[in-house]
Order: sequence, then structure tokens, then C-alpha cells
Amino acid sequence: MRDLALGIFIGFLVAWTYTLLWKVRYTAALRSDAVVRSQAITAGKVQEQLLPYFPGFPYNPKDVRFLGSPTDLIVFDGLASGEVKRVIFLEVKTGGSCLTARERSVRDAIEAGEVEWLEVRLTRPLAESGGRVS
Repeated sequence: MRDLALGIFIGFLVAWTYTLLWKVRYTAALRSDAVVRSQAITAGKVQEQLLPYFPGFPYNPKDVRFLGSPTDLIVFDGLASGEVKRVIFLEVKTGGSCLTARERSVRDAIEAGEVEWLEVRLTRPLAESGGRVS
């Protein structure tokens, strides 16, 4: 009986030690993966803002405005020369990343021609009008 109890106790210790080692390795792998992903995201965000200044970028950097979300850049092609020929919504992707659902919906609306110009005129400062827009 005593040998059986000792065997169960040793088995429990081995299993517990194995579980702890597995947990430490698994946690380290998860943390390492999170750091790699975070670095990739940060690098992508930096590249989005620097893209207009890279050699081979097809538009004048002076025509580009960074938006960030839901699309990265808007290009007012010809703005620097005084005559905008077209407006381009530009999404920057690195590696194998795909469009998000929000980005796809923006793309689809633009491709469907669901884009318009709206001008809002304020008749007096918002502070005086109680926040109303005319």
C-alpha cells in the first residue's frame, strides 16, 4: 500500500512538473509571437506614412494626405500643380495582410461610385449658435 501511494505521489510530481514546463514554454512562445506581431504592425504604420517619399511612388508627395483609417492615404493627384485631376483612396498593405471588412466596405462604396462632395457653411461660430450648423 505504501509503495502504491509513493508511486502515485511520484507520478503526480512528474505530471505537475511536466505541466509547469509546458506552461512556461507555451507562455514564452505566445509572448514572442505577440512581440513579433507588434513589431510588424508598427513597421507597417511607419511605412504607410513614409510611402509617398519612397523612390518609385507614382504621385507627388505634396499631393498625398495621410488619413490612417478607414483608408491610409488620399491622393489629390495634381494638387501641388494647382489642378486636381483625380482623387485616389490608397490603402497600404505589407506582407500577406488582407483588407479588413471595413476597408473592403470603403473600397466597394468607392468602386460603386457612392462618393459625393458636400460643403457645409457656418453662418456664425458654433459657440454662438449653440452648435447648430446651417
